[in-house]
Amino acid sequence: MLKFPQGFWWGAATSGPQAEGTFNKPHKNVFDYWYEIEPEVFHNKVGPDITSSFYHSYREDIEMIKSIGLNSFRTSIQWSRLIKDFETGEVDEDAVRFYNGVIDQCIKNNITPVMALHHFDLPVELYDKYGGWESKHVVDLFAIFASKAFELFADRVKHWVTFNEPIVVVEGQYLYQFHYPKIVDGRKAVQVAFNINLASAKAVQVFKDGGYSEDGKIGIVVNLTPSYPRSDSNEDKKAGDIADLFFNRLFLDPAVKGKFPAEIVDLLLKDDVLWSCTQEELLIIEKNTVDFLGVNYYQPRRVMAREEGFNGTEWMPHKYFDNYEMPGRRMNVHRGWEIYPKALYDISINLKENYNNIPWYVSENGMGVEGEEKFINSEGYIEDDYRIEFIQEHLEWLHKGISEGSNCFGYHLWTPIDCWSWMNAYKNRYGYISLDLQTQKKTVKKSGYWIKEVVEKNGF
Repeated sequence: MLKFPQGFWWGAATSGPQAEGTFNKPHKNVFDYWYEIEPEVFHNKVGPDITSSFYHSYREDIEMIKSIGLNSFRTSIQWSRLIKDFETGEVDEDAVRFYNGVIDQCIKNNITPVMALHHFDLPVELYDKYGGWESKHVVDLFAIFASKAFELFADRVKHWVTFNEPIVVVEGQYLYQFHYPKIVDGRKAVQVAFNINLASAKAVQVFKDGGYSEDGKIGIVVNLTPSYPRSDSNEDKKAGDIADLFFNRLFLDPAVKGKFPAEIVDLLLKDDVLWSCTQEELLIIEKNTVDFLGVNYYQPRRVMAREEGFNGTEWMPHKYFDNYEMPGRRMNVHRGWEIYPKALYDISINLKENYNNIPWYVSENGMGVEGEEKFINSEGYIEDDYRIEFIQEHLEWLHKGISEGSNCFGYHLWTPIDCWSWMNAYKNRYGYISLDLQTQKKTVKKSGYWIKEVVEKNGF
């Protein structure tokens, strides 16, 4: 029997843009707009308009989450929903009503609400007007948004997240073209990385200056993809170190330690793409570190030294390494991702030994599967034994890390109810609870019944 620490968070995560639908929003975010102009790039042309209709069904959805035993739940407050006037911070009253309802429903069901402020959903108006995260003015507007969210909801929400997976904004929008506006510009990508670090620190500063840290905590959610080199050769290990610097430590180190790794600063300076900043901004980052960390983990990154020269015209991080497909690796064929649960143990020990053993939790982990309807049994629910096996294996390695002293306080699956997933839309399903997109009927899967027993025993 593997027992977890007392008070362990057993929960699940979603986000505003992936669950709420676009009902009654005063503004569009970048994905709302992208779907409007290019619906064909989204799987089966399914966009964010309705999703799982959390805007209308949050009471019933939260009660379903409670029915499978979960004691914590992360979602996000949409900037494009809450704020009517970005410059003044004037709020939309319907949004205030909605988010109050969500928070109160969580508390009524003894579920700890965790609220993120940004989940890839920059208001498109701020991109069109200022260049989005390329702009320091947008950083200041984000601080205004954060202050309004804290002012309205921090009396009940005691766990806040500034950004979810900020490196994905850098990758998707400015390097690898899987998020709107699909730019390839290494210099802009690096500046955006700095600006988002600054925006996160400014939100932490607002939280502390407002007195919300007296009984609340604020963190950041980073997706950590441990970079495993192909071999022990110096060349492969150097490739792994550089991949780790850019994709993991570029946000992890400033958030927890208040400083960028000297190695990445030196590398970017050498390549003449280092961000523009002031000493005052660096001091804000240094003084406003996070209270806790959320870690999203899905797959490892396996890298090797480049065997051919880099011929790109734009600066790209992969000029220093190449991806490596390890022979015999286990795969989730639906998503094209490697399954490697031991990485959660490696993350646990890394945070313990190199990041002051900061309190942290697994904020996302999960298995996306296509065509789950073929696993519906005679009783009408999906028998997703593959998901149970996936979760259990990851929890076993996580438990080992905790038993060796890593300060992990929870595990959240992505996601409670099958949700819309950007360009993939509903191609792959992740939830403990299935969604019939046409009828909006929601049904607990076998994994949902399984996790309820795990929560009741605080282990398995």
